[in-house]
Amino acid sequence: MTLPRILLLSLGGTITMTRSSEGGIVPTLTAADLAASVPGLDTVAAIETFSPLRRPSAGLTLDDLIGVARTLNERLAGDLDGAVVIQGTDTIEETAFVLDCLVAGDKPVVVTGAMRGPESAGADGPANLLAATIVAGSPAAHGLGVFAVLNDEIHAARLVQKAHTALPSAFRSPLAGPVGLVIEGEARIFLRSRRSPALTGPLADESAPVALLKMGIGDDGRLLAALPDFGFRGVVIEGMGAGHVPEALSAIVSGLVQRVPVLLASRTATGPVFCRTYGYPGGEIDLLARGALSAGALSGLKARLLLQLLLRAGIERAAYASYFADP
Repeated sequence: MTLPRILLLSLGGTITMTRSSEGGIVPTLTAADLAASVPGLDTVAAIETFSPLRRPSAGLTLDDLIGVARTLNERLAGDLDGAVVIQGTDTIEETAFVLDCLVAGDKPVVVTGAMRGPESAGADGPANLLAATIVAGSPAAHGLGVFAVLNDEIHAARLVQKAHTALPSAFRSPLAGPVGLVIEGEARIFLRSRRSPALTGPLADESAPVALLKMGIGDDGRLLAALPDFGFRGVVIEGMGAGHVPEALSAIVSGLVQRVPVLLASRTATGPVFCRTYGYPGGEIDLLARGALSAGALSGLKARLLLQLLLRAGIERAAYASYFADP
């Protein structure tokens, strides 16, 4: 049997970290180091390795991820069957989503990492890397976009969230659950999440800063109103509940949408922004009528990234709705 050809691309993260002489763990291991530490990896795929970065995931930038997507598009156009991106878990949900937006084609891309460093008792990195490689090489994963695979669970990039600071079971997809599992060395896909069209056109080199602002009781809107003057080219409001803000902020939103795109998301862990239920000032009907755009079921984190990409791609505001439509 011919084994699938899989690229392991490492960016750093806990899975690569060993203890430094100063105390604490820091990124040191490469993709090749990680591959050599996984029993049985060579029986499920023919592995290539590439380690362009060695950073904690909080240090990654959108430009870093755009570069990763460019590399993946180039390499997956050749004879590779899939790819695994290795990084820290803090921002896996964001990386997976950005790659889902930018990597074209049907070949699987999987993002994975570890909650425990390789020198820890019960380190989860080797098992996660093996499971991710199995998914990346599976025909069942073709055409379904980018996945995050940890703890033998297969999560769609659009849905996955980090939900715990410490446990190996930290990742959840609360809206619909994982789309599949790795069982007996096989990727089993049970659900198919809709994927938005990939942004395949050129992206401007200049950054497009987008602010992410969470609403709380009594917010008077002074920061919201000032955001364009700070150089932000877009704003994502994480509203209360199904997409609500204090009544006094309604007029501020009216002025803001004349200057920059404003997306309305929810600060809750899961669920879509409503569009036709609450009619009071500051409710979602009021805010959408004033020109705010719904982020659908996307988290504020992911809505912010997508808006940055749309701005850099030069997509007209009138076309945004199709990118934010729910799965």
